[in-house]
Amino acid sequence: MSDMVPTPHGLPMERDAGPFDPPRDISRLREARPVSPMVFPDGHEGWLVTGYDAVRQLMADTRFSSRQDIGVLHVPYETPGMPVMTEPSPQVPGLFVAMDPPDHTRLRRKLTGAFTVRRMKQLEEHIRDIAERQLDEMARLAPPVDLVKEFALPVPSLVICELLGVPYEDRENFQVNSAQIMVKDQSLEEKMAAYDALTGYLAELVTRKRAEPGDDILSDLAGHDDLTIEELVGIAFLLLLAGHETTANMLALGTFALLEHPEQMAELRADPELLPDAVEELLRYLSVGDVFFRYATEDIELGGETIGKGSTVIVSLLAANHDPERFEHPDTLDVHRRARGHLSFGHGIHQCLGQQLARVEMRAGFAGLLRRFPTLELAIPAGEVKLKTDMNIYGVHELPVTWKETAR
Repeated sequence: MSDMVPTPHGLPMERDAGPFDPPRDISRLREARPVSPMVFPDGHEGWLVTGYDAVRQLMADTRFSSRQDIGVLHVPYETPGMPVMTEPSPQVPGLFVAMDPPDHTRLRRKLTGAFTVRRMKQLEEHIRDIAERQLDEMARLAPPVDLVKEFALPVPSLVICELLGVPYEDRENFQVNSAQIMVKDQSLEEKMAAYDALTGYLAELVTRKRAEPGDDILSDLAGHDDLTIEELVGIAFLLLLAGHETTANMLALGTFALLEHPEQMAELRADPELLPDAVEELLRYLSVGDVFFRYATEDIELGGETIGKGSTVIVSLLAANHDPERFEHPDTLDVHRRARGHLSFGHGIHQCLGQQLARVEMRAGFAGLLRRFPTLELAIPAGEVKLKTDMNIYGVHELPVTWKETAR
């Protein structure tokens, strides 16, 4: 089996199969060896997991640790501005996505009530209103406009600011700094400057909320005496970053995908009842949060391979979500597909806490956009759309669009 495909040296990154499909080398590797050794740029001999079943099994197995402080984190692609790591990274208080039980359990449990399906259903009408108001603003503009700037980024930013109690007028601060943090080859000094600016801002905010609480998630958290200010800042950082970056990229890249598949867009316009399934399909098809790290805390059997203790393991959710062993014709966007079971929100104890919120935002966003702009089209050739291949969350930097008549 090991002779069927060469061991990759670094994670294949080039989107040579198109803007929405996995890199060709990743797809070939998944077919030949879904749990594959990989030589990292720093020489570490780790693993790359691309098959659906193996990814799902790995993410459910807590022996594959999410911590970054128990071993050196080996980066799977070249990062010219970053030094080679030789020591484990210190654990960041409150950043429970990079923790294992019991620390992860203690912190995450404090948030589960804020993101339940029931709570999100209660918010759905309000989120629709936010999306509609943003579409009103966009309709007043003379096309072409950048859909990212005018719609995809403002909607989830408005929602998460309101939920967390972050003043929306401060959005430029957190959007610029979070974007700096997400650039793959940004220098360590630039990343740390952006991180320090954002966490410094959040420290002031949560300190104020502890003194003068409001009706928002951060105020609720600040009321827990067993959470330190440092933990509150870590939680706020995670929620703010995840709460606008991922959904903004899904709204923009999802619109790009629909515009490139006009027959699918036409079917959605003709039958809005398809939208919930279409959102799941877009989540599967695009997988904007693709690459995840795990650390093997012991020798572990996975997919017929033995992953040695101390190995850094890279997971590709995009590859898993395009696995033909799980999804028929996986590289085809099909709004009729029932894509439940996709791994775009992860799996296991680290499955995305805000997934129901993201679903509500995407249903509201795509429904409003399709209804209000029936002649929406790209304002530039598809090949000129700037893809976020340089970022840790995939999407488009800009999406210039136009329309042929007044939006309703």
